[in-house]
Amino acid sequence: MIDLRLLREDPDRVRASQRARGEDVALVDALLSADERRRSSGVRFDELRSEQKSLGKLIPKATPQERAELLKKAEQLKADVKEAEAAQNDADEETKRLASQLGNLVHPDVPVGGEEDFVVLETHGTIRDFGAEGFEPKDHLELGEALGAIDVERGAKVSGSRFYYLTGVGALLELALVNAAIAQATEAGFTPMLTPALVRPRAMEGTGFLGQAAENVYHLEKDDYYLVGTSEVPLAAYHMDEILDADKLPLRYAGFSPCFRREAGTYGKDTRGIFRVHQFDKVEMFSYVTPEDAENEHKRLLDWEKQWLTGLELPFQVIDVASGDLGASASRKYDCEAWIPTQGKYRELTSASNCDGFQARRLSVRMRDGKKIQPLATLNGTLCAVPRTIVAILENHQLADGSVRVPEVLRPYLGGRELLEPVAK
Repeated sequence: MIDLRLLREDPDRVRASQRARGEDVALVDALLSADERRRSSGVRFDELRSEQKSLGKLIPKATPQERAELLKKAEQLKADVKEAEAAQNDADEETKRLASQLGNLVHPDVPVGGEEDFVVLETHGTIRDFGAEGFEPKDHLELGEALGAIDVERGAKVSGSRFYYLTGVGALLELALVNAAIAQATEAGFTPMLTPALVRPRAMEGTGFLGQAAENVYHLEKDDYYLVGTSEVPLAAYHMDEILDADKLPLRYAGFSPCFRREAGTYGKDTRGIFRVHQFDKVEMFSYVTPEDAENEHKRLLDWEKQWLTGLELPFQVIDVASGDLGASASRKYDCEAWIPTQGKYRELTSASNCDGFQARRLSVRMRDGKKIQPLATLNGTLCAVPRTIVAILENHQLADGSVRVPEVLRPYLGGRELLEPVAK
């Protein structure tokens, strides 16, 4: 959640942020009102409790006649304190409820608008001209089936639409990608982590995924657990309710986990193949840093993602995501989008988000700098979302005979294999 002190001092900035996100601006005034009730009811409760304690000290010293009057007053004070405490609790709960609905403050440099209003910051690599090479590119599913790498038909038979099997070299390619990604992250100083796929409500809510993103979250109602859509969730909650020493920061973790997403609202989109699926594996970078270092860490995360995609020899562009397309927790987000030849456009492969202190406040992750204790900043960046990366590799590195060239960075993890070749039917 945002800093309520900032809300009180500069509500217009918060209103502007809500407006940029396309969210309800009236929520800001409702929260201001609730916060004022919370603070005034707290003062009222403290005053009554102080009066009650002072009165309690007078009663033993009072004369019988005075004691009767004081006891009568004490009884009334007891009722007033109880009423004030209830009012304080109600105002506190209402403030928390409204604050949890408010998105993070949008960074002032973020382009304003919806999904299509992003700004292209950089373009890398060369898009192949398949026509000049004399053949029409196949899409990833046709390639994957010929390679014996992807089986969506049996995935649908077993689990339904948007599920799949990776088989043979497809399974080996995933393992190669994961190992190469973890190796790069470890070299950069990240601690490798295998994270839980099931989390409690507080972890999911604390990272900001039970607001606007709730429709895409799988909830196991019987046990009240959530299936994570990204290891960002267990990584953000890893230091929940802890105070970290500022001189130990940054702390960087690279989490590998299965990810589950309902893909609500995407009916008819990317229904072919494995680009948009309900379950996939991912390597995610996560950083805990001082607030002053957050913007620099954001750029570092982006640089590591660019290094990864360059190593895979993929043409890609970097975009500054528009305000209306940010998640609730992000103040700014950069996406790296790889070129997908058969779609004729760039598609998102990685994201890097700066969440400032938003998640840290919700999860009570703080840092101690000398005698000062305050929320720190959290950031996350996708290094490798496996299925989409496989899509980009198959389509961009395919050859005329249906085989696929293996990028050099992956060859050590594939036994030195230089080509993925079609299997005999």
